[in-house]
Amino acid sequence: MPKKAAGKRGPAKRKLAEEFPPGEVFTDLTKKDWKLGPVIGKGGFGCLYLADVNSSKSVTSDAPYVIKVEPSDNGPLFTELSFYTRTAKPDLIKKWISSHKLKYLGNGKSYRFMVMDRFGKDLQKIFEERGKHFTRKTVLLLGLRILDVLEYIHEHEYVHGDIKASNLLLGYKVPHQVYLVDYGLAYRYCPEGNHKDYKENPKRCHDGTLEFTSIDAHKGVAPSRRGDLEILGYCMICWLCGKLPWEDNLKDPNYVKDSKIRYTDNIADLMSECFSKKDKPDEIAKYMETVMSLTYAEKPPYEQLREILLRGLKDIGQKDDGILDLDVSENGDIPAKPALKVFIF
Repeated sequence: MPKKAAGKRGPAKRKLAEEFPPGEVFTDLTKKDWKLGPVIGKGGFGCLYLADVNSSKSVTSDAPYVIKVEPSDNGPLFTELSFYTRTAKPDLIKKWISSHKLKYLGNGKSYRFMVMDRFGKDLQKIFEERGKHFTRKTVLLLGLRILDVLEYIHEHEYVHGDIKASNLLLGYKVPHQVYLVDYGLAYRYCPEGNHKDYKENPKRCHDGTLEFTSIDAHKGVAPSRRGDLEILGYCMICWLCGKLPWEDNLKDPNYVKDSKIRYTDNIADLMSECFSKKDKPDEIAKYMETVMSLTYAEKPPYEQLREILLRGLKDIGQKDDGILDLDVSENGDIPAKPALKVFIF
């Protein structure tokens, strides 16, 4: 279970579900039984357990599933379940992939729980193991695939709201694939085609992961498409240079907000702060300038943004071959080969 980055905020006084012993059986809405194994993580939502279909056997360390459990009156898991119910239907995804010519798109007291395929290591751990640096090709390929996913969920009325390396996980049984996960902050920004109005709410200020969250979120404005793309931009900058200019002051949310606002109209200064003159990625600067020019309710130019990142690949003699220049073996080591195939879902 990835650790939450500094600055992560959540609703106050959220209740945690009590910890259930291994062997406890849960029955889902389809009347299917699931057996819990040991706890492998805890967070603001509750507990995360290894799990498998119910049988006489104990759940072992190689269990193919995990289950999130939270009290039924908590919010994050309800948000995530609502997102998956509305937007992650297999037929919807297949239709989108086909129509957009993609190779892939990168699940007494009462409790709410969700069964999911088990995932492996998150990219934040790999990022730190590699000295807090991904290659330019890796960053651009991740950016392209995340753009694909964001366009899909945006077109289905949701935004993600918390894009970061710790929410990009390797597959467990297929460790060369990468998945975008954790829709606990997903927000239905455009229900029934009606975009939410811009409205600042002091009670919601700084929601999200502080170092990456959008300026709108800092102001307490409901998440929007431009916010997701802004967050992705901060991630790409961090993955390339290792650190954002405001990271030493995460205990002061207003300082972080003011820093981001200050760079809004002068992306060149942001790039100069993060990169040496010879290492400046012009495509990331152009990406950020395009995103920062968007209005709150404006539909982003996804294809234009993809073209910007593709030009960046071309400038360094690379192409969109879907191959990241990193990999993780079963024991967590990073071998030189084979390379990692991008697969965001």
